[in-house]
Amino acid sequence: MDVTFRTNKLKSICTDYSIAIREHGQDMAVLIHQRIDQIRSADSIDQLIMYKIGRCHRLKGSKKEQFAMDLIHPFRLILARENTVVSCARIEAIEDYH
Repeated sequence: MDVTFRTNKLKSICTDYSIAIREHGQDMAVLIHQRIDQIRSADSIDQLIMYKIGRCHRLKGSKKEQFAMDLIHPFRLILARENTVVSCARIEAIEDYH
């Protein structure tokens, strides 16, 4: 699946391991890059959900069009379908939305 990013900073964190370490620490950087690799390997977000990859799940409320994958608790990698295209995910944020 193709991956795009909401901001350039988010793109840097998700594509440059050293920046991810600087921003979030070693353990989180490993998981961020693992999740990005899993997203790229999948055919669609539905496949991530079906096989429970990274505990991918649909969000509710104001984020009902978005999905989340687990990082280090309580943080999640937030993604959405890019312009409703099934085979393209847009990384929205790395955050604790709880």
